[in-house]
Amino acid sequence: MSELGNRLKEAREAKGLTLEELQEITKIQVRYLLGIEEGNYSMMPGKFYTRAFIKQYAEAVDLVPEELFEEYKDEVPTTVNDELPQNLSRVNSRRSLDGGSSKVFDILPTILIAILVLAVVFLVWYFVFAKDSNPEKQSNNTGEQNSVYMRSDALEEKEKEKANEDANKDEEKVIEEEEEKVEEETPKQEITKQDTVGRTTTYEVKNAEKFVVKLVATGKVWVDIQNGKNYSFFQGIIEKGGSESKEVDLSKETEAHIIIGNSQVDVFVNDEKLELGDSSSRQDLVIKYLKEE
Repeated sequence: MSELGNRLKEAREAKGLTLEELQEITKIQVRYLLGIEEGNYSMMPGKFYTRAFIKQYAEAVDLVPEELFEEYKDEVPTTVNDELPQNLSRVNSRRSLDGGSSKVFDILPTILIAILVLAVVFLVWYFVFAKDSNPEKQSNNTGEQNSVYMRSDALEEKEKEKANEDANKDEEKVIEEEEEKVEEETPKQEITKQDTVGRTTTYEVKNAEKFVVKLVATGKVWVDIQNGKNYSFFQGIIEKGGSESKEVDLSKETEAHIIIGNSQVDVFVNDEKLELGDSSSRQDLVIKYLKEE
């Protein structure tokens, strides 16, 4: 585990959040959150998204992202564009082609030097003679020049502020698009009825990150909730108007066996209701939990 990942994990645990609860807050898949805590950035969609995910994680656990990026700058991936050498090589190739295309360029340096010399001579004459002969005009020109510099500085500052605002908007847009992409990539839970043999009905649960079974009584009914090894998590009577529901987290199990005394009960798996057969007698349910790889 990296130092940054350990820092984020400690902040998450201090707030009493599980990875699943943090996923609900940030809309980032559990595997990416776990990759951040373990410092495994190779599994991320890219360097930019890695920084964006770390920022969302930090904000969700009340940490300041900018301070974390500065403190762990050797650990957090950067997003520098590495294509500069290739661009430079293209410029050099273009110059070499242009240089051999015409003899005009052979005398161009001489012309430019001559123009530069004339410009220098003129400037020397202007500053030494023309400006000294008119002190009042020189003072006015200086004031106008300072005013131009001040306006230029103000304009440059506004342009920088606008550029920063545009960059922030672009970053927020990318994060929103990535959140939508993550939501689209997350498969929806699927519960299918396999078969019914005698009084035993078998179901399969796929694409679920947890396995929570909840029984809600619509009358008075005796129930028994077991795992695949016949260990009973709850056995007893639930009834409407009294202890009318029972919830058991079986996320660490691969199967649940539920025995129902009669049909006066609704069965939910991760808040999705199962379609039970109509029966006033005992029913046995086998629910197989196919965990994500």
